[in-house]
Order: sequence, then structure tokens, then C-alpha cells
Amino acid sequence: MTNPSTSPQRDVPVIVTAPPEAHGGTGRGHRLRATYRRQRARLDGFPRLRALYKVAVAVVGLLVVVIGLILVPLPGPGWLIVFLGVALLGTEFPLAHRILQSLRRVAHRLRLRWRAWRAARAARAANPATR
Repeated sequence: MTNPSTSPQRDVPVIVTAPPEAHGGTGRGHRLRATYRRQRARLDGFPRLRALYKVAVAVVGLLVVVIGLILVPLPGPGWLIVFLGVALLGTEFPLAHRILQSLRRVAHRLRLRWRAWRAARAARAANPATR
């Protein structure tokens, strides 16, 4: 029997999650998020590995952002790649997460304005007497 104080095993935090029905999802996306949360909880139990993970996310995220910025003047999905890089950084860094949330709010407002414009345009086209 080993002495518990010298045991090489570490305590890994256990996260208890609600059943999928409580969150309103049972699909593939929910399972992926639940798996991601469990893996992050396990990672939090190892500080050195956590720091290495954070550095790796920062390097990869910044690389994706830089590649996206290089591609912005070229035809193609330059801004989309930049936003994906910010989303990747947002998984680890609060500032990037806040930037991503504000971008989502702006995109949502633009989508609502575009839908309203399309509806008004369709209404004008359906009623030619108001021209």
C-alpha cells in the first residue's frame, strides 16, 4: 500500500452537468460542448499543462488572425479567417471573448436590418401603386 502523500496521482476536478434536456439540446453540438467542458475541467487539474495549452492556443490563434489579415485585400474569406482566429483566442482570453461577443452583436443587428430592408423591398415590389 502506498502512502497517499507521496502518490503520483493528482486530484482531477469533477464537473457535474445537468442532463441534456435541461439545456434544450441533445444533438451533436451539445455533445461536443459537453466533451469540451469535461476536457477543460481535466486540464485545469494540471497547471503546467494548462499553461502550455494556453500558450499553444495563443500562438495558433494569432497565426490564424495574421493569415486572415494577410488575406483581407485578396479575394476570398479574409475577414472570416480573422474572426475565426479571434474566436479561437476567445476560448482562452477574456478580452478576445469580449471582442467576439461585440462582433456577434453587430452581426446580429446587421442581419436584422438586412432582413427588414428585404421585407420592405418585397412589400414595395408587391404593391406597385405606392410608387
